[in-house]
Amino acid sequence: MSQNTSTPDRRRFGISVRTRIVATITAVTAIGLFAVCFSVYIVERQRILEQVDSRLHDNLDSARFIVGAGNPKTPADPAWESSSGALESVVQRMSPDDNSGAMGMVNGVVTFVPGFELDLDLQHEDVFALHVDRTLGDDKAIVGTYAEGGVGWRYLATTISVEGSAAPKDVVFVMVYDLEAELAEFDGAVQMFAIASVIVLIVVAATGTIVATRLLRPLRQMRKTAERISAQDLDERLTVVGNDDVAELAETMNDMLDRIDSALDSQRQLLSDVGHELKTPITIVRGYVEVMDPDNPTDARETQELAIDELDRMGTLVQDLASAASLHGPSPVRLQPVDAGDLVTQIVRKAQGIEGAEVLSAPVAECVAEIDSARITQAVLQLAQNAVTHGGGRMSIGSAIAVDQLEFHVRDFGSGVPDSAKEHIFERFQRGIAASSRSGSGLGLNIVQVIARAHGGSVRVEDAEGGGAEFILSVPRGATETFSFGGNTAIPARPPLPEAQLDEGN
Repeated sequence: MSQNTSTPDRRRFGISVRTRIVATITAVTAIGLFAVCFSVYIVERQRILEQVDSRLHDNLDSARFIVGAGNPKTPADPAWESSSGALESVVQRMSPDDNSGAMGMVNGVVTFVPGFELDLDLQHEDVFALHVDRTLGDDKAIVGTYAEGGVGWRYLATTISVEGSAAPKDVVFVMVYDLEAELAEFDGAVQMFAIASVIVLIVVAATGTIVATRLLRPLRQMRKTAERISAQDLDERLTVVGNDDVAELAETMNDMLDRIDSALDSQRQLLSDVGHELKTPITIVRGYVEVMDPDNPTDARETQELAIDELDRMGTLVQDLASAASLHGPSPVRLQPVDAGDLVTQIVRKAQGIEGAEVLSAPVAECVAEIDSARITQAVLQLAQNAVTHGGGRMSIGSAIAVDQLEFHVRDFGSGVPDSAKEHIFERFQRGIAASSRSGSGLGLNIVQVIARAHGGSVRVEDAEGGGAEFILSVPRGATETFSFGGNTAIPARPPLPEAQLDEGN
């Protein structure tokens, strides 16, 4: 299989994570600042407008008080001679205020203005006077807004009436506040807040960029490292710095690389082992075929028998490889509550069908375990076959409970397993030294180990008392303490197997 010399650039071009983070933080900050500024502006503006109206009403009260107090020029007889005289006194005696102006109107004409300077000079505001005269109508007092000619004023207009004088509507006191001037100081504060907000956004964006760059630097290093790593070179690992989430991600990536490296090593080793195992029978068959005398029936028959035998061994190897591969899938085992005693009984009966097997009785644990009965049967029968191949055929099969583990025991009466071989006997293509031939694929015990690990258990070999080897398959019992089969904790015994099924263990 050839390898592509060029790899297409699959990197996605677009907005980077750093840019999205900074943009999001800046946008959220901007929205927050705008919301605060807008809320403060609305509330404060309304407060200022209400304050202006309050001062206008205070001026109305002051005007009424001045009129009610009478003419200060004639204390002996304080009665006003005319409404216009009262109006003049009100205009002249009003307290000055910022951004304000006052005037007195007689018959719609500006007649009186304060004798001191105010921010608003209404002496020549004839258009405004006409607006007030029209708006006042028959009302005694109004508060209104005048927005014409580029000005925005809030005003109070009230008639001044004294007994025996002109009609009330002809004598009017007007107090005015310049709304633009009142709001100007606050508008300046709003502008300063806006400028400060822009500065804050710039600082937030700059700080976010710096922080995001530092936080994402390990991720960029991970990407570069991942780009350098290939199936031919998995030795490089990510540098773990600190103890934050990024460091945990780096550790997880390193663990993943370790697992991938281990899996690839296992695959390479498997291919190497399979190649080695297949090389021998192929060489043997080729050698005999090359020297075979096709004219000699005896030689041809012997060569044929040898070739068939070697091909059968290769077929067994392929079958065992397929069985081992099925145990590495996403669901290698299906756990179900099983009566362990009944299962061992069934396994013993199947083992008795193995050619050359002599199965002796052994203690059997009576319990319910959560296991895959088919896989456990496959594993124990493989151990039984191993006992026939390497232990002479005489064996005992039983089970026992060890704390929360269920142990299946297969003991043979052969020469045992040397201590030096116990550690590697469950690896692929490891054969016992007592084997007189190259029978078997060398995958049987490895399949047993895979089945045990798929259950969360293990398999080991120990020296049996009195000689021989004892293989122990240990698996967790699972959460079966309170499991009940319809009130009976034992699975009913299965009917005897037909004689034709006794060879299933082969």
